Amino acid sequence: MRASRRGSGPAMGCQVTQRDAQRRKFTLLQGQYLAFIRAYTLIHREPPAEADMQRFFRVTAPSVHRMVLALSERGLIERTPGRARSLRVLVPPEELPPLEEPAAHEDA
Repeated sequence: MRASRRGSGPAMGCQVTQRDAQRRKFTLLQGQYLAFIRAYTLIHREPPAEADMQRFFRVTAPSVHRMVLALSERGLIERTPGRARSLRVLVPPEELPPLEEPAAHEDA
């Protein structure tokens, strides 16, 4: 009997516990997005919209959306698809990097 990688359905790979999320590592850019989401939530008492991240990081809307999806898939954030401002960082605050000013483009 041969095991299939794809035969178990999409829901199986998406089940991530908070403990799993805390063990995962993230890239420098992912860390900056996580730090921004946490800082914005603390200041405004609600999570940022993707447009808020777009303005801060000076990137396109599709770039932000891809990052949100990647963070969610890796179990670093929790989100409710279709619901605005539903992001919640699952990484403990002490494991987040300090938020830095995004680098300006040299040609700007």
